[in-house]
Amino acid sequence: MFSKYNVIVVGAGHAGCEAAVAAANMGSSVLLVTMNMNTIAQMSCNPAMGGVAKGQIVREVDALGGYSGIVTDYSMVQFRMLNMSKGPAMWSPRAQNDRMMFAAKWREMLENHPNIDFWQETVPGLIVKNGVCKGIITSLGLEIESDAVVLTNGTFLNGIIHIGEKQFGGGRAGEKSATGITEQLISLGFESGRMKTGTPPRIDGRSLDYSKMEIQLGDEKPGRFSYTDTPHLTRQLPCYITYTSEDVHDTLREGFDRSPMFNGRIQGLGPRYCPSIEDKINRFADKERHQLFVEPEGWNTCEIYVNGFSSSLPEDVQYKALRMVPGFENMKMFRPGYAIEYDYFPPTQLNMNLETKLVKNLFFAGQINGTTGYEEAACQGLIAGLNAHMAVRDLEPFILRRSEAYIGVLIDDLVNKGTNEPYRMFTSRAEYRILLRQDNADIRLTPKAYALGMKGMEERMERVDAKVNNVARIERHFDEASLDPALVNPLLETIDSSPLRQKVKARSVLTRPNIGISDLREAVPELNQYLSQFDDETVTIAEVGMKYEGYIRKEQEMVEKMDRLEEVRLSDSFDYRSLKSLSIEAREKLEKIRPRTIGQASRISGVSPSDISVLLVHVGR
Repeated sequence: MFSKYNVIVVGAGHAGCEAAVAAANMGSSVLLVTMNMNTIAQMSCNPAMGGVAKGQIVREVDALGGYSGIVTDYSMVQFRMLNMSKGPAMWSPRAQNDRMMFAAKWREMLENHPNIDFWQETVPGLIVKNGVCKGIITSLGLEIESDAVVLTNGTFLNGIIHIGEKQFGGGRAGEKSATGITEQLISLGFESGRMKTGTPPRIDGRSLDYSKMEIQLGDEKPGRFSYTDTPHLTRQLPCYITYTSEDVHDTLREGFDRSPMFNGRIQGLGPRYCPSIEDKINRFADKERHQLFVEPEGWNTCEIYVNGFSSSLPEDVQYKALRMVPGFENMKMFRPGYAIEYDYFPPTQLNMNLETKLVKNLFFAGQINGTTGYEEAACQGLIAGLNAHMAVRDLEPFILRRSEAYIGVLIDDLVNKGTNEPYRMFTSRAEYRILLRQDNADIRLTPKAYALGMKGMEERMERVDAKVNNVARIERHFDEASLDPALVNPLLETIDSSPLRQKVKARSVLTRPNIGISDLREAVPELNQYLSQFDDETVTIAEVGMKYEGYIRKEQEMVEKMDRLEEVRLSDSFDYRSLKSLSIEAREKLEKIRPRTIGQASRISGVSPSDISVLLVHVGR
């Protein structure tokens, strides 16, 4: 019935979809197995992509040939660039999406790929022979062979949904949980744990009074996530902001004795940075109110997502409390919020290519690794799918360093530090933020995907080459063009900057504080005319490169210093237990994680600088 596949991907969420595409675009034959073909690429929680650091990840996925950015652009209903009041390292794109269009576009793109087949069924087991994964076993007992398997099970592994005192098995509202794989992996020697996440109630938007809320519009000039020719957003839907109150909090507290979070029924740890509303009230008791974002689910639905009101309290308590929120007085609920508890596998059991250490050619991606968020899942899926292809062809694994991408930071954190709570990406996790901006992801990463031979990268590479050349042209123009004091001084006066006494080069004026290229374009018509031949993103990259040249150089020097440690390889058979000059904790952690390089060893939690010195001496450095 089935021929043998190069790669089987189990699960068709954000991680699974990207894994399938990555392997298929590298030339592998792929089978994507899902419990329900109608929920491929489902936005299980909020109808949005991107955000702080997450937006950078989506652009990196796109730069590497993934589809998340393209799908986001085709389905967005609002676009905002966050953190524009801060430095360019913090600028983060975010899109509000049409939930149904998002899933439909993903399925369309997957079905149009000649290398991807589909099968709808649960997968309770794997075929593992002599420590190598050889395929899957379905709930019907079918054995489907493959060279590699990527597990992207999301919240479905032994998932339990909690609403107040009620609990029932499920991986998502209306869908059953998956059993069997956890038990098999444990029997193979894997360590597992439990985590939890939650989602807010869904509301009938027709029953809300938006006049009592603050409107939140999209950007006047909406951007895009993909570096390809995706459509520009010409109209946008507004979001709204409202607030809880002490009365709302008091009402919610009435249900705390029936809360699974407070009465001990939920054992797993929830996301620290996306707490439930009851958790917020408990942890931040001094806060009189909490912000709620009222987000539309799409163009052609009245369904509303109440961001900030994630809850597992009894449905009657959720309903009563929400009706006390301004604008929600006559609210009608589609379904209550709930918490979901599920199995995950501590990611220190993985190699840097996301292959498991215990079973060869078995890869994990997404929430099975302890992460939270569509974007974090998507980028792991891409890397796992790509490396599954590389593994079955005995090619070198594709590994991104911390200095090369937020994706590299995420995977490095997971493998070397592990996580005991749902991991979410933030800009603060990256040491090289000024290098890892959202605007230059294609310059950083597209050449890497092109060099691997990924399908469809030729045209993208031409775009990158053109962009790099245009940035150089702009910088050269600013080095050569002189600005007339008569044109520039009125601008300098408005910002209390010392006036020009003679013509000076444009770059020296641009590098002054509180002056941007947009200011100079307005003041100097000739400069504006020159820059009008370039797109906004190219001009922005050139501006950042000139204004932050010193900071960029410093970070590059730091990268070069760390790269020297990355070049010092550690043997796979290194016996750390025999090095008594290492601390006991270092010996345990190094033996467990088995880093490939001194650089990787230096980032393992519990390995001190003195331990690294011992290793350097031992390897003759």
